Amino acid sequence: MEHKKIKRKRWIISGIVLLVLIIFVWYENHHLVVSSYDYKSSKISGDLEGYRIVQISDLHNAEFGKNNKNLITKIAELSPDLIVVTGDLVDSNHMDIDVAVNFIEDISGICPIYYVMGNHEHWLSDADRQDLFEGIKNTDTTVLDNEGTTINAGKASFELIGLDDKSLGDDTLKNLMNGCSNDDLTIVLAHEPQYINNFSAAKADIVLSGHAHGGQFILPFVGAVVAPGQGFFPKYTSGAYQMKDTTMYVSRGLGNSVIPVRLFNDPEVVCIDLRK
Repeated sequence: MEHKKIKRKRWIISGIVLLVLIIFVWYENHHLVVSSYDYKSSKISGDLEGYRIVQISDLHNAEFGKNNKNLITKIAELSPDLIVVTGDLVDSNHMDIDVAVNFIEDISGICPIYYVMGNHEHWLSDADRQDLFEGIKNTDTTVLDNEGTTINAGKASFELIGLDDKSLGDDTLKNLMNGCSNDDLTIVLAHEPQYINNFSAAKADIVLSGHAHGGQFILPFVGAVVAPGQGFFPKYTSGAYQMKDTTMYVSRGLGNSVIPVRLFNDPEVVCIDLRK
């Protein structure tokens, strides 16, 4: 009889531990945070002072609240001047184009949106990729595919360049940068951060990247465990990195892909304010 009681207690304790673990993991993967940075440069003056850019990366069809209401509210509360989406809006393993397009449509009224492809967009079938891009373009979002554009803010401006995910390691950025003045502030959207040497060699001022999912699991005394394209114990996973005159901001992203959960690694929205 005593043995049965002990066994029952063990099952109860195990059940409670399992329930707490499930709740914790769910919270870790749905607790949205905002990571804010000030970028200061002598190239910023006049109407660019205080210009706010919000970066969304690696959604992977994830939803935060019904119809992504929590994510949309978080973005709107930041009152951005520009929203950039740095790839992997969809997930090729469990694709739902409607989630991606509906999200973009719902935030399109906040401010202009610019978008570049990640690896998962390339992994879609041609038909699915066409459906995705048609849906995105119908929201007046601009897709930058190895091209640049001038963003005006009152009497000031900066150059925004978007790289295709297959062009991060070649001379595409260098060639695009040749059309920019050294006095121009240049901001580059590039999905994968491990090409920072190339970004720096091209003399980009700011690079906004993602892809690494924050290293997926953040362990005490160890740090980030694994990231696509970088393997185990990756170097570029989240936050700001400096290489010469190039500052790269890496978003931890929002969703997951091959590894379905993240640990001690909150999904994030990145917010960057330009300062003199």
